[in-house]
Amino acid sequence: MTHVRRLSVLAVTAVLAGSLASVPASARPAAAPSTEPPPKSPVAVGSGGAVSSVDADASAAGIEVLKKGGNAVDAAVATAAALGVTEPYSAGVGGGGYFVYYNAKKHSVQTIDGRETAPLTADKNLFLENGKPIPFSEAVTSGLGVGTPGTPATWDTALHKWGNRSLGQVLAPATRIARDGFTVDETFRKQTADNADRFRDFPATAKLFLPGGQPPAVGTTLRNRDLAATYDELSKKGVDALYRGRLGEDITRTVEQPPVRPGATRKVRPGDLTAADLDAYETKVQAPTKTKYRGLDVYGMAPSSSGGTSVAEALNILENYDVAKLSEKQYLHRYIEASRIAFADRGRWVGDPAAEKVPTKELTSQKFADSRACLIKGDAVLKSPLAPGDPRHPKPCANGGKAAPTTYEGENTTHLTVADKWGNVVAYTLTIEQTGGSGITVPGRGFLLNNELTDFSFTPAAPGVPDPNLPGPAKRPRSSISPTVVLDHGKPVLAVGSPGGATIITTVLQTLLGHLDRGLPLVDAIAAPRASQRNAAQTELEPALYDSKLRKELEALGHSFKENPEIGAATGVQRLKDGRWLAAAEKVRRGGGSAMVVHPHGHANGS
Repeated sequence: MTHVRRLSVLAVTAVLAGSLASVPASARPAAAPSTEPPPKSPVAVGSGGAVSSVDADASAAGIEVLKKGGNAVDAAVATAAALGVTEPYSAGVGGGGYFVYYNAKKHSVQTIDGRETAPLTADKNLFLENGKPIPFSEAVTSGLGVGTPGTPATWDTALHKWGNRSLGQVLAPATRIARDGFTVDETFRKQTADNADRFRDFPATAKLFLPGGQPPAVGTTLRNRDLAATYDELSKKGVDALYRGRLGEDITRTVEQPPVRPGATRKVRPGDLTAADLDAYETKVQAPTKTKYRGLDVYGMAPSSSGGTSVAEALNILENYDVAKLSEKQYLHRYIEASRIAFADRGRWVGDPAAEKVPTKELTSQKFADSRACLIKGDAVLKSPLAPGDPRHPKPCANGGKAAPTTYEGENTTHLTVADKWGNVVAYTLTIEQTGGSGITVPGRGFLLNNELTDFSFTPAAPGVPDPNLPGPAKRPRSSISPTVVLDHGKPVLAVGSPGGATIITTVLQTLLGHLDRGLPLVDAIAAPRASQRNAAQTELEPALYDSKLRKELEALGHSFKENPEIGAATGVQRLKDGRWLAAAEKVRRGGGSAMVVHPHGHANGS
């Protein structure tokens, strides 16, 4: 998960002066001295709408659209497009994501599944050669791992169904940032350096992100005029330019014939993405998952993501306890165990519902959660990997059958949360999978391609255990993305989400518990040190927990831990009782997030 923070040369209040002229795709990115970005705030309170993301430029783009009369959907697309410029290793035209929308007029929640899909020619052997899985590192940097991009289609679907601005209008701030540049910070420089070896093997990627052959220096300005031209083309021609036009031809040619540097020794396999795959791609507008928690309605993303079902199941399990009154040790113990159980069940049951029978309703039922909750003991720890239950036929405390460990998911993702003056809310998580995705930039287009198909299981996760996440034709790989909206009698309470691969589920869950049960202000619930258990032998802890006395107290119960320097990078918005919005982001992780409101007034604590 890449989190790049810096400010473009234009402020949030800049006024557009007509449509942008197309920028030559052949223009080289420049690295020139720039001013230091201003400080970012992890919390903002006010009226008129709110935007929270990991990046100041992106949040400012969303605020600009809100100020011009756009709604939450318009601002969400504008923010996402800006993240495609300033967070190019996290998200962009070459990726996909999941979009959750609360409609204030109808008091209803709808979602868009904009996940990438496998080629129509794919089967369960996609990542096998001679009957054995290819090395994961080789799948990551290949055309083989590239799925059909869903992000442009998601933007188009959201704007047509719920927005009140055109694609060109909401892409304008991001186009301007791409053309004029953003300031490189240490995070961007380091993540570029970490990828420099593979970036050098792709001339278009090296030209864009390694000016002069090296990672751009902190404080310099990075321009992406190729992406500005791509956004301009999408603005004028619509997303058909990608799914049925020349932009799509450039993508499929890049996947089928990865443009590798002459003399490179890296083995880069071609993919089989074709014009037919792009033409066949469709987003899915579908109902969210829903569960009750402490009298509130919690809405999430239904499969192909496992986020909504897993968060719901864990919350339903924890409904059995008065979490607010538990000691810190007992709270963390039960939260860890509920997460372990939810991951055991998602590994067995969740995949793409277009290809697999996914018992979504049963997984999110209180009846099933109660049958699993009784496995949790106050003075002992469940063994991992834990065997799944059967949500179709729940049996109290059932603990049999074969277990499957959680498969790897890339952590390169970004999340944004938006609200508007009418009360509409969007929680949107988008991704290109690994940091830098496939590492392959489409020549002349200014964006990296995803490697999302590596989220599939290359082989069954465990021998003899059914695996709903094997590749298949036009199939969506399972995700853990968990954009979440919480309502109270049809009115918004908060919305939240996070990047982080499989840790997204536990980050969102822990943030909800911290705020709703433990009484933390939203910004503090986001900042609180995290633990992540994903049906593994060890639970990951951030340093503040790993170095605390709580670790030893939990180890005395039987828990085993390993340290993870940083887990997730959440953002959220909250509707205050007086009608104002509070936007919240990270205080420290990834250099801190950027929370903004249209009309600031009031203190950061919401008073």
